[in-house]
Amino acid sequence: MADQAEEKTINTQPGEVRLRDQTIMMLRAFIASPLRYLLLGLGAGMLVTVLGTAYGQVLLNRWNRPFYDALERRDLHEFFHQLTVFAAIAIFLLLLNVVQTWLNQSIRVRLREGLTLDLITEWLRPRRAFRLANAGAIGVNPDQRLHEDARHLSDLSTDLGVGLLQATILLVTFVGVLWTISSGFVFHVAGKSFAVPGYMVWAAVIYAGTASWLSWLFGRPLIRLNVDRYAREAELRFSLMRVNEHIDAISLTAGEADEKRRLELDLSAVLEAMWRIAVALTRLTWVTASYGWITTVAPIVIAAPIYFSGDISFGGLMMAVGAFNQVNAALRWFVDNIGSIADWRATLQRVATFRTAVLQTDELHEVEKRITLDEVDGERMTFDDVEVVSPIGCTKLVEKHVEIVPGDHVLLTGDPGAGKTLFFRALAGLWPWGSGRIGLPAGEVPVFVPRQPYIPPGSLREALCYPRGRDAFPQADLSAVLGDVGLGRLNDSLDRDARWERELGEDELRLLAFARLGLHKPRWVVIDAALDTMPGDTRRRILTILERDLADSAIINVGTAGQNGHFFTRVLHLAKDPEGQALRPMRVGSRAPSDMAAASPSV
Repeated sequence: MADQAEEKTINTQPGEVRLRDQTIMMLRAFIASPLRYLLLGLGAGMLVTVLGTAYGQVLLNRWNRPFYDALERRDLHEFFHQLTVFAAIAIFLLLLNVVQTWLNQSIRVRLREGLTLDLITEWLRPRRAFRLANAGAIGVNPDQRLHEDARHLSDLSTDLGVGLLQATILLVTFVGVLWTISSGFVFHVAGKSFAVPGYMVWAAVIYAGTASWLSWLFGRPLIRLNVDRYAREAELRFSLMRVNEHIDAISLTAGEADEKRRLELDLSAVLEAMWRIAVALTRLTWVTASYGWITTVAPIVIAAPIYFSGDISFGGLMMAVGAFNQVNAALRWFVDNIGSIADWRATLQRVATFRTAVLQTDELHEVEKRITLDEVDGERMTFDDVEVVSPIGCTKLVEKHVEIVPGDHVLLTGDPGAGKTLFFRALAGLWPWGSGRIGLPAGEVPVFVPRQPYIPPGSLREALCYPRGRDAFPQADLSAVLGDVGLGRLNDSLDRDARWERELGEDELRLLAFARLGLHKPRWVVIDAALDTMPGDTRRRILTILERDLADSAIINVGTAGQNGHFFTRVLHLAKDPEGQALRPMRVGSRAPSDMAAASPSV
C-alpha cells in the first residue's frame, strides 16, 4: 500500500502561494461571511464620508486664492471674511473626520470578528484541529494565527484600505483641479512663450512615481523579513507558554537553567529578526524622509517660473501648491505606507497560509488506504479485519470479526508498544489510515474517554455538563455523581470558575470524567487506559458505578489486563503485524505528519 502511494504535500511554505491566490481565497471567505452585508454597509458609509471630505478639501483649496490675495492686497475686511469661510469649511471637515474615525473603528472590529470566526469555524471542524496540530510547523502555534495575526491583518487591512480609497478619490478630484490651474501656466524662454498642458499634473506624477519606485525597491525586503519575524515571535510565545504549563515538572527537576537557555535562544532569534528589520527600515527612511523634506518646497519650485513671470498671483500660486500637494499626497500613498504594506503582505501570507493548511488538512494521505468507518443497522458495533498503519508499523486486531452489543464489557488489550492508543484514535475516526471496517451503531454517538480528559474552562457545573449546556442537569444529579466518584468535597464549588486542570490532580480529573459519564449515561463508551492508572480501591469504585449506572451500555476499555475483577467479560487482542506495511512518511511544511503517530503513546 505505502510503496504504491504517491507522496502528497500541503503547500505551506512562505512565498509558494501567490498574492492573487491568497487574496481570492480571503475574498471568498468574506463573501461567505454572515457579516458581509454589515461590512459592505459600513464600507458604503466610509465611501460617502470620504467623498464628502474630498469635496471639503476642494472647497478649502479654492479658499486659498481669495485668502492669500487678500493678504497680498492688505485687505482687512476680505481677510476677516475669508476667516469666516474657513471656519465653516473647517467645521464641516471636522464633523466628517469624527464620522470617519467611528466608521474606521467599526470596520476594524467587524472585520476582525468575521475573520476570526471564519478561522475558528474552519479550524474546529470535526478532526481538523487534531490533524493540523500534527501536520507540520504550520500547526504548531494556531493561537498566534487565530489571535494576533487575525487582529493585525484586520487593523492593517482597514487602515490601508481606507487610506487607499481616500488617496484615490483625492487623486481623481484634484487632478482635474490641478490640470485646470495649470492651463494658465505659460513659460517665457528666449523671447518665446509656450504652454505645457497639465504641467503641474505631469510634474506631480513624475515626482511621486520616482518616489514610489525607489520606495518599493528599498522596502520590498521587509515583506520577507516581517514573515520571518512573526514566525520567530510565535515560537518565543509558544516556548513561554510551554514553560508556564510545565513549571511544576521543571522546578522539580531543577531545570530552570536549561529552560532559561532555551528561552534565550528563542529570544535571540526574535532580536536578530528585529535587527534585520531595523536595518531595512533605516535604508528605506533615506528614501521616504528625503522625499518628505523635498516635498516642502518642490511644488513652489515647480510653479516658481510662472509666478515670477507675473502670470499668476500669490493666491494663485498657493492654490496651485495646495492642489499639487493633494495630488502628490495621493500619488505617494504607496511611499508613505510601504512599511505598512510590507507588514500587511507578511501578515496576509501567514493568515492565508494557515487557512489554506486548515482547508487542505482533510487531504492528507488521500492516496493512502483508509479504514472504512460507517454506520451499521441495529444496536451493535462491529470490527472486520481491522488494521491500523502508521509510519512506525502496522497494528492489527487479532480477532477477525467482532460484534459488540449494549451491555457488553470488553477489554481491548495488547503488549506495550502494540499501538493501543493509535487503535483508540482509529475507533474515534481521528486516525483513518489502515484497512478493514469499523461499524458504529446507527444514530448513536459513542463517548470517547482519553487518558488525559479534557475539562473546559469555566465552572465545575459547566465541566460536568459538557458538551451540553450548564443547565442540562439538576443540582441533585450533579451532587450525586460527585459523591459517587469520591469528589463530594467539590459540591460547594459547582459554580466557581477556575482552571480545574491546574487545581485538580490527574486522578481527580479522571474521576471527574467518569462522573460526567455517570451523568450523561451514554449507550456506547470507549476508554483509552483511563482506568489503568487508578489505585485499586478507586478503580473498583468506578467499575461499580459503571455497572450500576451504565448497565445497559457497551463499555470498551483499550488498556492493560490489570485488576479489573470480573467487570470485563470479553477480551480482544491487539498485536504488531511484522508483515504489515507501514504508512509512507509524508512531509507537510517543515515537519512530517508521521510525527502524529511518533509523538503519540504507542502503548
